[in-house]
This record gives sequence, structure tokens and C-alpha cells, in this order.
Amino acid sequence: MTERLPEHETNTPRMRLPGDGSREEAVARMLRVDHAGEYGAARIYRGQLDVLGERHPMHDTIREMEAQEKAHLETFDRMLLDREVRPTLLAPIWHVAGYALGAATALLGPRAAMACTAAVEEVIDGHYSGQIQDLDADEPQLAETLREFRADEIAHRDTALEHGAAATPGYELLSAVIKTGCRAAIWLSKRI
Repeated sequence: MTERLPEHETNTPRMRLPGDGSREEAVARMLRVDHAGEYGAARIYRGQLDVLGERHPMHDTIREMEAQEKAHLETFDRMLLDREVRPTLLAPIWHVAGYALGAATALLGPRAAMACTAAVEEVIDGHYSGQIQDLDADEPQLAETLREFRADEIAHRDTALEHGAAATPGYELLSAVIKTGCRAAIWLSKRI
């Protein structure tokens, strides 16, 4: 199955620049940040679920997305162990920040919770797309895993949009703030 990359992506592998480190270091950084991202995503969904409660009509949908993120996290747990890569040192922060983001947006209402999901998953779509491009030739098995996970993330974004994410008052601003936070978390988790 061939996935179309976002228009801002090309089919040209990223050039390695002086000071980029070895290929193994680059893959370790990718795994570290992906592990952190899946951990944060699972925490976001947990915060949403705890606020919205079991009786909310979105409960089963959010719980299913949470289960997929936890399955992705388990895969990255194994990869970190197999490749002897340490997780980010920021995990305690992502534990609290992810939950707080999920809970706070759910407190604003189910559409705001879905706006959070749409924003996060849009950033992750682009993030995984770039990694897939970079890995395809050297790490085809890892690239394929990321393709599968990217498809899940796209489905989460689409589900969020179907459930009224864009109808959230202040959607553009809320989305921009969440996307900026996600990009900052990615940058930090690669390095720390």
C-alpha cells in the first residue's frame, strides 16, 4: 500500500550534515522521540477519558484510540530495549503534560478534546512522514512500522474532525498552540 506524503514532503532522502552524528545515533533519536510521543498521546487520551467519563458518547471512540497508542508504545518499548536506546529523560514531564492537555481540552468540551486530537495527530503525521522518508532505504522494517502507526494517527485525526473538532470555538488558535507545543516536545525529546 503506497501512502502519499504531505505536499511539503519530497521523495528525496534528507541530507546528512556535518555534526549530525552517526546513522545509529539518528535512529536512536527517532526511537526516543517516537516513544515519548506515543507515551504522551496515551496520556492525552487518558486525561480526556477521565474528564469525559464512561457515560460520554465519545468514551468508546477515545478509549479505542488510547488502546492503539498504548500498542504503539509497547512496540517502541521493545525497540528501545532491543537497540539499547534510553528513553527521554523528560518522560515525567510528558506524563503530567500529556494528561493535563487531555484533561484541560476535555474540560472545554468534547469538541475541544477532538480539536486537541486533530492538532496532535496532524503534527505526528508530518513527523512520521519525514522519518519514513529518511529511513526507507536503510531501515525498511522500521519504516514499515512507522507507516502502519502513521495510518492509525491519520485515522485518529480524521475521527476527531468527523466528531466536530473544527467546530470548536477558537479552533484555529487552540490548534496552533497545541501544534507548537507538540513540535517543541519533539525537539526536546530528541535531545534530552
